[in-house]
Amino acid sequence: MTDLQGKIAVVAGATRGAGRGIATELGAAGATVYVTGRSTREGRSEYDRPETIEETAELVARAGGVGIPVRTDHLDPAQVKELADRIEREQGRLDILVNDIWGSENLVEWNVPVWEHSLEKGLRMLRLAVDTHLVTSHCLLPLLIRNKGGLVVEMTDGTAEYNQANYRLSLFYDQAKNSVIRMAWALVHELRPYGCTAVALTPGWMRSEIMLEHFGVAEENWRDAAAAEPHFLISESPRFVGRAVAALARDPDAARWSGQSLSSGGLAQVYGFTDVDGSRPDCWRYLVEVTDAGRPADVRGYR
Repeated sequence: MTDLQGKIAVVAGATRGAGRGIATELGAAGATVYVTGRSTREGRSEYDRPETIEETAELVARAGGVGIPVRTDHLDPAQVKELADRIEREQGRLDILVNDIWGSENLVEWNVPVWEHSLEKGLRMLRLAVDTHLVTSHCLLPLLIRNKGGLVVEMTDGTAEYNQANYRLSLFYDQAKNSVIRMAWALVHELRPYGCTAVALTPGWMRSEIMLEHFGVAEENWRDAAAAEPHFLISESPRFVGRAVAALARDPDAARWSGQSLSSGGLAQVYGFTDVDGSRPDCWRYLVEVTDAGRPADVRGYR
């Protein structure tokens, strides 16, 4: 295992949520992290939320790394190519690419059949959740493949095993999240000749800013949300999946995971990292064995 001093990373979609947690943990491991997204202190994206890429870059720096915020719309190839050119000028290399662009919480209509779901919102979701990843890989992978050991992490929701057995409550959402898993599998075949690898990675029930706001709690008192939703006790902070990415990036044998669908909880069992509270929540096993099985909330043995 090695640290990430001198490694150059891009976390695409690092404004909030998993992207912010991943960028922070890569910074804690010593990496230089380009933090991209559309929300800046000068203007917000269509989300219209307060989190900004500058805040994330500051968290990276406080954690011990170098955070460089770059406003980027990953649907615009020209902007992503400009990002790639800047990294080449400033660093001359790229070691880690995390595709965490999503941007669609406000577009999903849960438990609505495709013929009733807004077509405009559904297609916009696919553009934001799938096309952005393709544009980003197209523009940034030529830089990453110059050196062996490059790592691409495609962020999604759900493992391949779970998603294969469970409808994800919206055809558009189901398509988006499963497309990203397949994308990682396909990328392996294109990256292998260059000694680079790709994986799909999912957090568990993550305490993003939006999720905490939904339950009316903060990270400091998140357990209070269990009064309304007892299963929330299996949730994890965004730093947990960030530590999963950092563990993969440190691992000189990360290629053993090539093309696989991984979870933060599963990797914690292998690498030994914990969440910020010292626990190891295993959310996807919990969902199958407790939540989906109709059992009462009980996280003993799962975190």
